[in-house]
Amino acid sequence: MNAYQSLNFAEKIARIDSHWSPRVIAEMNDYQFKVVKLLGDFIWHDHLDTDETFIVLEGQLRIDFRDGHVLLNAGEMYVVPKGVEHKPSAAQEVKLLLIEPKGVLNTGSEGGERTAQNDVWV
Repeated sequence: MNAYQSLNFAEKIARIDSHWSPRVIAEMNDYQFKVVKLLGDFIWHDHLDTDETFIVLEGQLRIDFRDGHVLLNAGEMYVVPKGVEHKPSAAQEVKLLLIEPKGVLNTGSEGGERTAQNDVWV
């Protein structure tokens, strides 16, 4: 077995069978790289202690803010600053890479039924 192996985003995402359930593919220091499939609207939430990076691999992601929005296409990224309330949404399925510190909940301080289990690797 080769100790040096790359990660393939498409292969990892293909193993995910539900939307809004981020799965860890790598860690760097205290940060996790997570792949996720999104479809439809998420909930309004924020992350009081950390920024959150969205990198679109396939599709188009809309991130709403209370005073506007940003549209991200494949190959584009956006960093939501800590404490900024936001609501991601996807009219069609989006495949995404998230970068955030280990232990961050996808629903921030809102909690609820949309909260995904942390530290699930794929």
